Parts: sequence; structure tokens; C-alpha cells
Amino acid sequence: MAVDIQPACLGLYCGKTLLFKNGSSEIYGECGVCPRGQRTNAQKYCQPCTESPELYDWLYLGFMAMLPLVLHWFFIEWYSGKKSSSALFQHLTALFECTMAAIITLLVSDPVGVLYIRSCRVLMLSDWYTMLYNPSPDYVTTVHCTHEAVYPLYTIVFVYYAFCLVLMMLLRPLLVKKIACGLGKSDRFKSIYAALYFFPILTVLQAVGGGLLYYAFPYIILVLSLVTLAVYMSASEIENCYDLLVRKKRLIVLFSHWLLHAYGIVSISRVDRLEHDLPLLALVPTPALFYLFTAKFTEPSRILSEGANGH
Repeated sequence: MAVDIQPACLGLYCGKTLLFKNGSSEIYGECGVCPRGQRTNAQKYCQPCTESPELYDWLYLGFMAMLPLVLHWFFIEWYSGKKSSSALFQHLTALFECTMAAIITLLVSDPVGVLYIRSCRVLMLSDWYTMLYNPSPDYVTTVHCTHEAVYPLYTIVFVYYAFCLVLMMLLRPLLVKKIACGLGKSDRFKSIYAALYFFPILTVLQAVGGGLLYYAFPYIILVLSLVTLAVYMSASEIENCYDLLVRKKRLIVLFSHWLLHAYGIVSISRVDRLEHDLPLLALVPTPALFYLFTAKFTEPSRILSEGANGH
């Protein structure tokens, strides 16, 4: 195969784009930015992203997809009030919105029309921040080679958040207006207003810290799920198994946290060796069991009562 000889590319992410191919002859352009959906290989040629996302990539996308859903559920529960019968319907609507947004996002991604995406392999943290690696050969002129080297893991999250926001604005106000009769007019839409705040925050978080989240999200899931489970059980004054079983809502919260524990463990292990990694899932109930066994020594109810009395 004949390939034209040109000066080597500078910079970590600059590459040469294929201009013409005729049989065994390939002609490449000048060194510069790769088109969307391509990244440079070891020889500094832009190559299309044709690989399938790894399990860890899907787990990362699942984590980013869960963030708005969990925040929706939190603010719905926070503002719905104990006597409101609309919370369940709002929870289901939020789940429907996020699910539909995820499906639509996959359908409009390349290849269009199928629940499948092609991607480039993430090799290192700098792949997420190519704008920081534009070379300056003469220390004056900068060669701009910024592109999505982790295609489409970076931009697909923004598309998903946009669809989540659109679907929420189309569906939720109508639902809340119809069924949230137990709430005052000023409280009915507070969960929607909260989403208008946290979606921009999530967008900035992905834009700035997407690469860091990619490597840290398993540990974030484990730490936050452990902390929130301990806080919930202590605030609910759960000190034994009977206190846990007396209400269905407490069991739902417990099983939800167990799912998050399992998600974090699978993300950390990546299930590279199935026979060695799956037994780690037996550790999922450990934090809750440890809490129940040690609650009698700390007496959360006494601590809460003393805090309420100002002691």
C-alpha cells in the first residue's frame, strides 16, 4: 500500500485526514484536527471510531443518566409533602422522561435509528481534554486540534440532558396541574423549578469534570450511597430489623441503595474475571447489617432527640 510521505504531526491529538483513496494508494491532508467521529492513531492518522463501547463505558453513561433521575426523585419527595398523593405519579413520570430521553438519545446517535452507538476507546485522562494539548510549534502560532477523542461519551451526555429537559417541560407541568391537588399553588411546581437549576449544574459538571467523573464515578457511587443510607436510617430512627420492615417505603429505600452498592462494585471491578468479581456482590448488604448490629451502641434516636433539644 502506498501512502504519501509528509512531515510528522506535532501534538498529542493532531492527525492527518484521509482525502483520497484509490486502491492501495492513500492521500492524506495536512496535519490538523480530526473530523467528528474520528481520532488519531499511533501513526497520527485520523481513523473513524468503529468500536463498541466497553462495559465500563456503558456503566459511566448509566451513572450520568441516573444523576438527573435521582435528583428528580429527591426534589419530588422533598416538595410533595407527606399527605400528597401525587408523589408516586411524579416519580413514575420522571422515570418515563429519563427513559424516553435515553432511548431517543441512542436513536439519534451514530448509527442513527438503532439502540447502539459506535465509539472511540478511552486511553487516558487527557483524551477528555484535548483542548489543553493544542501544540505551538514556534511558540507563537497554535495548531488547533481540539476534537472529541472519546466520541461520543462526552457530547452524548449533553444531548441526553437536553432531551430530559424538553420532555420534562412538555409532560410534568400538565401532570402536576392535574393531580397535585394536595399542594398549594406555590409548591406544585417547585420540583420543576429545582430541575431548572440542577440541569445547568449537571451540564457544567460534565463539561468541566467529565474525564474525572469517568474514572471516579464508581467510588462516588459507593461513598454517596453509604453516606445517604446511614443518614436515612438514623433520621428514620431505624435501630433493628423490625423498624426496617414496618414500612414498605423503608424497604424500597434500602433495596435502592443496595442496587447502587452493586452498581458501584461492578463498576470498580469491571467484571474482568467473572468468577472472581461476582462474589464481591455478596458485600452489598454489609453496610446495612453493620448499621443494624451497631445501632444499639450509638442510639440514633437519643442523639436526634438531644439535637432537637439543643443539648
